[in-house]
Amino acid sequence: MSSSALFLVVFLTGITLVCAGLGMALLLSPKSFNPQKGEPYECGIPTHGTSWMQFKVGYYLYAILYLMFDVEAIFLFPWATVVRQLGMPGLYSILFFIVILGLGLAYAWKKGALKWK
Repeated sequence: MSSSALFLVVFLTGITLVCAGLGMALLLSPKSFNPQKGEPYECGIPTHGTSWMQFKVGYYLYAILYLMFDVEAIFLFPWATVVRQLGMPGLYSILFFIVILGLGLAYAWKKGALKWK
């Protein structure tokens, strides 16, 4: 079996399984609706006013910075397992990676994105 035929078989099998799972859930799931289901849940306390509210952009900046350094940690763990096999080119590439992230942190620090206001 050629690689393109194998890809097609795996792709069609995946689509079939996803559609079958969604179809079974649609057919077998209980269907009922009442107004209480449509309300937002806030720890059992009835909501006051509208459910839509604006957040300060600082929360999003913290989230983006957290994700940036979380992804850095994800890339550092596999690198650490094969560091001896990579040699000096592997060390230079990870140092370049860390320098780029350090520049991003320095930029965020300089712009005041790390100050909680």
